[in-house]
Amino acid sequence: MSEERDTRTRPGPEPGAGQSGGGQRPLSPESDAPQIGDWLHIDAGGLITVYTGKVDVGQNIRTSLAQVVAEELCVSIDRVKLVMGDTDLTPFDPGTFGSRTSPIMTPHLRTVAASARELLLNLAARQLQVLREELSAAGGSILHPASGRSAGYGALTQGQKIEEHFNEAAPVMPPDRRTTANTLRVGGRALVTGEHQYVTDLTVPGMLAGRVLRPPAFGATLRSVDTTAAEAMPDVLVVWEGDFIGVVAPDASTAASAISALRAEWHRNEEPSSEDLHSYLRTHLAEPPDGVLEPPVEDTGSLAVGRAAADLTLDATYTAAYIAHAPPEARAAVADWSGERLTVWTGTQRPFGVRGELAIAFDVPEERIRVIVPDTGAAYGGKHTRDAAVEAARLARAVRRPVKVVWTREEEFTQAYVRPAGVIDVASGVRSDGSLTAWEYHNYNAGGAGIRTPYTVPNQRVAFHPTKSPLREGSYRALAATVNHFARETHMDELAHALGLDPLALRLRNIRESRLRAVLEAAASRFGWGMRPATDGRGVGISCGTEKNSFVATCAEVAVDQASSRITVVRVVQAFECGTIINPDAVLLQNEGAIIQGLGGALFEEIRFENGMILSDRFSRYRVPRFADVPKIEVVLLDRRDLPSAGAGETPIVGIAPSVGNAIFDATGVRLRSLPLVSHDSGFVV
Repeated sequence: MSEERDTRTRPGPEPGAGQSGGGQRPLSPESDAPQIGDWLHIDAGGLITVYTGKVDVGQNIRTSLAQVVAEELCVSIDRVKLVMGDTDLTPFDPGTFGSRTSPIMTPHLRTVAASARELLLNLAARQLQVLREELSAAGGSILHPASGRSAGYGALTQGQKIEEHFNEAAPVMPPDRRTTANTLRVGGRALVTGEHQYVTDLTVPGMLAGRVLRPPAFGATLRSVDTTAAEAMPDVLVVWEGDFIGVVAPDASTAASAISALRAEWHRNEEPSSEDLHSYLRTHLAEPPDGVLEPPVEDTGSLAVGRAAADLTLDATYTAAYIAHAPPEARAAVADWSGERLTVWTGTQRPFGVRGELAIAFDVPEERIRVIVPDTGAAYGGKHTRDAAVEAARLARAVRRPVKVVWTREEEFTQAYVRPAGVIDVASGVRSDGSLTAWEYHNYNAGGAGIRTPYTVPNQRVAFHPTKSPLREGSYRALAATVNHFARETHMDELAHALGLDPLALRLRNIRESRLRAVLEAAASRFGWGMRPATDGRGVGISCGTEKNSFVATCAEVAVDQASSRITVVRVVQAFECGTIINPDAVLLQNEGAIIQGLGGALFEEIRFENGMILSDRFSRYRVPRFADVPKIEVVLLDRRDLPSAGAGETPIVGIAPSVGNAIFDATGVRLRSLPLVSHDSGFVV
């Protein structure tokens, strides 16, 4: 069958692009889930089940959340089971992003568990007919040491839902009485033995495999398609709804063959290429939202006064390429319709948000949709949207059987959103003693996260300019904070060298924030800052910063081979502070993982494209860090038990790129102002 663009009546509406969980409010214990039993259940055998809309995508929050509940209820962590990211079972949650689990969900579950403990003490006091203050909690029981009697948690609750409201004022365990730090990863054995079931592993009875026809370039529109060959294949069904064309087959291999058998013609417009990206971003500004006359600008003092007071002024431009998330597990979903009820298993950071998007896509009330998120093979900010979930649901609705859609690696690189590229202009003024007098900062497209300088500058202007990005872009680990720290910390290094000052001393002179100063001094001390590498061709660099109320400082040493211009990152020392540390090993691993991932964006990761075609469409054309790229890494953790916990998932990535770039300059005298540093025209290789 060969037709022009399909105009037949569709069985359902086109998928929308809903951005919220159907208008539900963010977590509010008083209005949404005020009862202890909404969050925590104790069965008759004493097993504790915790319910949270957060998801584990490799950052190990399953362990840290179980830890705090175990601590408050005075049980071993193996007595605590978490149900996560299931929209039928867990309270509403806006999503797992923004380093919000530790500062928001951790204290909330601690309060819920502490409230449950206090309730159990009251129940036991009545049951044992003793004074409450004579009781203590330990090992899943309430104990009365004076008489030797006890009451188990399960016996006290009798497996019933705890309908009492939790108490925000319930006393929580002080830091010196918390006992589960450095607990082994919950479910870790299943991960390393292969027993854990990711979405890509899931099967349900009667399940079929689905694939979707993709445009050959961004901006391409479908003109016609010949489905004859695919429809002639045994047990293959072609699903055609407007611009959506997919196939359903008994297995993934047959589905792939059927998609390849489709003969589509596309209309393609002239599109920009990566070679022209940075000039394109400057000249294609986005219209500001309604009622906004210009992009947000922060003004302090007078730039004219600041530049006049300076002994040195410096103007420079920094750029960053698009980069891909490249998660180990590609996007995947299994969808199953039962009458008008839809169940979707998918790896997403926003189960309730995806449920809302599915509701819009199929005009189905949210209460008829269930989204379940198994622990997922990484996301890095790249799995916020509906993507595979809606595709699987559309195909499943057409065949009235469960359908699994698993994106190929090529689809991940060409269809998923990417970290925004950016152009950043910095104009500064500084006195000869290193005191900053002026700071003008304009960010085009990269984003506003981490855009404010942590340094004390009396006269500054900071602005973010949204642009019309040629590629689909979205969240990435630390958002724009990585790019903004690269520009700012590279510029600070340039100022130090222009003045003949030590880069560490220049930073310390302009820092008032004691937490930032503490990590900077800790990193420099452990690294041995000020001691020059004894070997020629080696250089050192330093950077620091803050994001999401965490603080980081990074020192790097690089070696540059003079004959080949090959760069090797030899050593990295990073100091990190995120308030109270819940699990030191987990925070250590977050830092090490962030440094390694950040090396990719610093040195070689880049999405290249030409006239709408993504050229970096597989790992053979898109390099990520390998074992050989990993330097010696030392992490210094500053545990501030006097401060609440902040997130540790994002801030540790922001310091590696400027530190490495500054170290390359120290070794070679060549200043690299573009990410990746080792690009096709930098003159260096890795």
